[in-house]
Order: sequence, then structure tokens, then C-alpha cells
Amino acid sequence: MADSSFKSIQELQTQLGNSIQMLRLSRNLDQVSTAERAGISEKALRNLESGRGSTIETFLRVLKALDSLDGLDLLVPTPTVSPLALLRSSKPRQRVRRASGTRTRVS
Repeated sequence: MADSSFKSIQELQTQLGNSIQMLRLSRNLDQVSTAERAGISEKALRNLESGRGSTIETFLRVLKALDSLDGLDLLVPTPTVSPLALLRSSKPRQRVRRASGTRTRVS
């Protein structure tokens, strides 16, 4: 797969639309039945598949209708802590000390 960071937004929308269309076709579904299952209009599905713009809701509805929500975590991965960053950082503080010269009075 080519580096997507050099593609325009329009190119990325077209690529995503093509992928959704190929997924729909691999499931042997037509646009009408897929749109019905997703609860969207056929025109909304055509717009999504052609890369002419769509909403996130339409995108998610179509993925759900195609039973393909598994890859959703790949779109925005959960950040993890780098082991190297942990080694470079200082140890986390175990206790917080009171500032010197301040005492609390007990009555």
C-alpha cells in the first residue's frame, strides 16, 4: 500500500469508498439492500462509495451493515506508553512532602 500521507483528502475519500464498495461486493450485496440494512438512503451509500463525501454516521452504519466493525480500532489506535520513554523519564514520585517551614497545628 502506498504512503497515504501524501494523498489529498479527496484521494483518501475515494480510496476509502473503493474499499467499502469492494467489501460490499465481496459479501454479494447490492447497494439497495446494503442501504436498507444500514438505514440510509441509496444515494448516501453511492456518495460514500464514490468518495464524494459522507458523514461519519453513514460510514459507521455501512460498516455495521457489512458486519465489519472489527477493523475500527485500526483507524485510531489506542496510544501506548513507550518502554524507551519510561526508561528516559525519572522515577515517579512516591510521596509528596510538605513545603519546609509550614506546619499544621493540631488543636
